[in-house]
Amino acid sequence: MAEEKQNSASGPQKPSMPASSPGQNGTILLVDDDHFLLDMYSMKFMQKGFAVEACQSTADALTVLRGGLKPAAILFDIVMPGDDGFSFLSRVKEEKLAEGAKTIALTNQSNDGDKVQAEKLGVDKYVVKASMIPSEVVTMTMEAIGKK
Repeated sequence: MAEEKQNSASGPQKPSMPASSPGQNGTILLVDDDHFLLDMYSMKFMQKGFAVEACQSTADALTVLRGGLKPAAILFDIVMPGDDGFSFLSRVKEEKLAEGAKTIALTNQSNDGDKVQAEKLGVDKYVVKASMIPSEVVTMTMEAIGKK
């Protein structure tokens, strides 16, 4: 899939539909260090009328949010290089960077301790990647933000 670099100092990856012009259903912020998964989920959300901002690190995602992005939902991995998804979610909440956005942990971590920690941090949904196919994740996200 062809990609463009975003014009930010940290250079997050960005799919072809710019998040600066929200899709008919709003904008989704995807945060995952797996390039393949970012591309796949970006495509699935764009097919459903969303603009997508894809970031391969929590630092890039924080930069985008601090720059004014107002996503309808943030889907993030927990295990990431540098700061993990828990510290990312804490920062988002502390800095009030995405008020009103649904937060969805999309992870391979299936242990109860991680789920409990995510819930304590106020995550709206906790999804184990292997338990849902991408189209189901998109449908679940649309339901969470009231678009279906």
